[in-house]
Amino acid sequence: MAGGAHRQTVIFDLDGVLVDSFGVMRQAFTIAYAEVVGPGEPPFEEYNRHLGRYFPDIMRIMDLPLAMEEPFVRESYRLAREVVLFDGVEELLRRLRARGHGLAVATGKSGPRARHLLGELGVLSLFDHVIGSDEIPRPKPAPDIVLRALDLLGAAPGEAMMLGDAVADIDSARAAGVMAVAALWGETDGVELRAARPDAVLHRPAELLALLGDAAVDGDPPAGPPSLAAAAGGAGSLLARD
Repeated sequence: MAGGAHRQTVIFDLDGVLVDSFGVMRQAFTIAYAEVVGPGEPPFEEYNRHLGRYFPDIMRIMDLPLAMEEPFVRESYRLAREVVLFDGVEELLRRLRARGHGLAVATGKSGPRARHLLGELGVLSLFDHVIGSDEIPRPKPAPDIVLRALDLLGAAPGEAMMLGDAVADIDSARAAGVMAVAALWGETDGVELRAARPDAVLHRPAELLALLGDAAVDGDPPAGPPSLAAAAGGAGSLLARD
C-alpha cells in the first residue's frame, strides 16, 4: 500500500486513540457486571481485548448478558467528565483541520455517546462526521463504518487512512481498502496489534503529521518520524524504525 503523504482524509477510532477512557470503562464495566451478573471478579481484561467492537457484540463473544449494556452506558455517561484527550490530540486535530483534511470518527461506541463525549471535551466541531456502531449495518471488523465515513466525506479509499488501537480497527480499515494505521499511545496490546500487520505504526499523535507529509509547515516544530510496518497483502516493504 502506498504511503500516507497524499491521503487527505483521516478516520479515527475514539477510545484509546483520541481519548483516554480506560479508567472510566473499567469502572462502568465493573458496576454493570456487579448489577447484572453478581459477585465475582469482572473479566475486564478479556473485555479490553475486544475493544473496537460494538458493546453488544463483545457481550456475545464473551457469553455475558446483553442486559449489561444499560448500566454500562448509564455509568459511562455519568463518568464522562473523567475522560480526557490524550496529550497532543487536540493540537493535532486543529492542525489537520487548518490544513483542510477531512476528519471523521468511526467508533465502537454508539453515535450519541461518542458525540456527547467529544462535545464534553470541546472537540466535536473539529470533525466532519462522527459515526457510531449503532448507525451502520455491521460494526467493526466489517468495513461498513469506514465505508460510511468515506461516503459522507466524499473520499475514495486510496485517499484515506484509519487510525486505530485494536485489531478490529486494522481489519475494518483493510477490508475498506484504506491505509491501516496502528496507534500505540494508549493501553493497547502492541504485540497483538503489530501482528495484524498495519501499514504504519505511530507511537504518539504528532507522528501522524509526518506520515501525512504535514510536519514543519508554517514554522511548526517537526514531528518525529512514524514507524512504517511491512505492508499487508504482499505489497512492498516499508522501512521500519523499531
